[in-house]
Amino acid sequence: MIIEPRIAPADVADAGEILTVQRAAYLVEAQRYADPFLPPLTETLDEVRAELSGPATVLAARAGGRLVGSVRARVDGDTARIGRLAVAPDQQGRGVGGSLLRAVEALFVARVRRFALFTGAESEQNLRWYDRHGYRVVGHRTGHDGIRLARLEKLVSPARSDA
Repeated sequence: MIIEPRIAPADVADAGEILTVQRAAYLVEAQRYADPFLPPLTETLDEVRAELSGPATVLAARAGGRLVGSVRARVDGDTARIGRLAVAPDQQGRGVGGSLLRAVEALFVARVRRFALFTGAESEQNLRWYDRHGYRVVGHRTGHDGIRLARLEKLVSPARSDA
């Protein structure tokens, strides 16, 4: 049975669950790139708590009482930068990630011109998934760990005036 996730702002008390889900979700990427030191895997509990207390917006998805996913975003000028989208491995493919992405976009759509994020340039499944959600590759860069990253953006449609 699939339980529709409830999306709500996360708070500091969610930090441990967020970190657990994040680490489980990013293991596939670590295996793909043969790098167990990807930033989502080395982030500490104190760093997650700081994000939850700081300027970032963090949303959590819960199915029943269980945290099954999270996403972070922060506004930088006219851009909402999305990061650390993570879904528990046993919940992937059930719409949790899409629900989180739509929810975080809805929070900022009236304030920004674009959404931006990074994913591994060799992560074909992620690239296809983001493409289905309207994100396009606009460039590449190499991360501090030497892994090539794809920068994706989604432009916000201008509001229509019916006047």
